[in-house]
Amino acid sequence: MIKVALTGTTGFIGNVLLSRLITQGFQVKALYRPKTSFTPQNSDSVEWCAGDLADLSSLSTFVAGADVIVHCAGSVRGTSLKQFNQTNSSGLIRLLDAAVEQNVSRFVLMSSLAAREPSLSAYAASKKAGEDALVSYLDTISCAVLRPPAVYGPGDREMLPLLKMIKRGIVPILGNQQDRFSLIYVDDLADAVCCLLMSKNIQKYDFFELHDGSPDGYTWRQIAEIATYINGKEPLCLSIPKPLMQIIALANLGLARLFGYQPMLTPGKIREIFHPDWTCDNSAITAATGWKPRVLFSDGMKRLFDQ
Repeated sequence: MIKVALTGTTGFIGNVLLSRLITQGFQVKALYRPKTSFTPQNSDSVEWCAGDLADLSSLSTFVAGADVIVHCAGSVRGTSLKQFNQTNSSGLIRLLDAAVEQNVSRFVLMSSLAAREPSLSAYAASKKAGEDALVSYLDTISCAVLRPPAVYGPGDREMLPLLKMIKRGIVPILGNQQDRFSLIYVDDLADAVCCLLMSKNIQKYDFFELHDGSPDGYTWRQIAEIATYINGKEPLCLSIPKPLMQIIALANLGLARLFGYQPMLTPGKIREIFHPDWTCDNSAITAATGWKPRVLFSDGMKRLFDQ
């Protein structure tokens, strides 16, 4: 039985992955922050471990005895590169140090497709910095990096407002109608991680992109066609000018610094949103693990809103 040390278990992706690992028969050590309101319940399959990415001692206890670490924890909100790096780079390095200390042989990093374009935002730069940090540990641990595109599904809070608009028959077009982007349903992503953990074909250092089975991604025109299929009528397509979004993001950034909250919508996020190509290639992970996605966006939308 493979023992997995899993971070980010109380987050959107990590929570789904935890359930899938249990279903697939993995033994899991799950990290949680003791200062949160979350109350863990140990079971035969899950051992909850209190700890923090800022505390090396707690991380060493957490990873002790694990065969592999799956690192899903990450920061997606912030106002500066320093804030993002505290979790996405520095926290990752402390987890790697704990892994080396406890002789854990495998490490799987849940990164982001944004790391492909680190110049766009502080978030993207911090995810790329985390990926780069892995290189100096390759003499002691094998590493696999997953770069999923936008992930959606039950429990998601970031994409849900956009998906609700599409379900209501309103498609906001952010950028050119020809811009392309990949998507993935959270259950498919969790299955990919499980396949990766069971695969014998993983190299010392591998990068894997994932998509939902649409190899060329989607355009906003295709999203409008899917909305028509789901709702039974043509949607109202609203083109959102980039300058307007930039103004809103700047205002949000200023308010965040004034009132001390961590914003999602920032000028960097706008540059990410309006980037013309966020398509992925599944071929590497399929060749290495046999994993194939099952939920196209049209099916995922129906699953999400027919529950």
